[in-house]
Amino acid sequence: MKISVLGTGMVGRAHAAKLAELGHEVMIGSHDVTKALTNTANDSMGNAPFVTWSGSHQSIKVVTYAEAAQHGEVIIDALKGEIAVEVLKSLETELATKILVDIANPLDFSQGMPPTLTICNTDSLGEQIQRALLQVIVVKTLNTMNAELQVNPQLLADGDHSIFMSGNDQEAKQKVRALLAAYGWRDIIDLGDISTARGTEMLLPIWLRLWGALKTPMFNFKVTVQS
Repeated sequence: MKISVLGTGMVGRAHAAKLAELGHEVMIGSHDVTKALTNTANDSMGNAPFVTWSGSHQSIKVVTYAEAAQHGEVIIDALKGEIAVEVLKSLETELATKILVDIANPLDFSQGMPPTLTICNTDSLGEQIQRALLQVIVVKTLNTMNAELQVNPQLLADGDHSIFMSGNDQEAKQKVRALLAAYGWRDIIDLGDISTARGTEMLLPIWLRLWGALKTPMFNFKVTVQS
């Protein structure tokens, strides 16, 4: 399948590499391709520069956001939450009728760590994206754990932990479920329509505090049900 990832940060890189490993035709979209491929400084989180990662993943084409959106049958939104709606709205024509897997979170780092939510309670980033792009099919998922676990759930508890999914289109959610299964996810919980993304995005405050308490991001939630 042709799949594109928007965003060249650690989350975007993790998904692009995994999708290529699974045999998909992958492109990764950047706001500034030249800068991405020439900047040799580590990013603000201390991650190696994108050009280093790209050099070891040469099958993955680095293109503009628009070219990536045009290429993909499925698009992974790995953008920063603060710019996601604006960037995606600019790609409305290229994204029309496609499945957009939104894994971003509406986090505000302006006051330092831990960040706060810019959207909560009565709205969500997933809903804002869906309202802004009425012809795009938005499925919210993968936003409640770190990038390593997103693409390789077996790294924790032999994969026995939960992932959530929200969206208005059942057929699209079935396709995303198949993609999650290919990543290795088994406990996939469909919460309902896109408004249920409010709940998963509002998990981030407790997730961030667990990270601080546990001193590792390698954890996740497991939902169990009484039989």
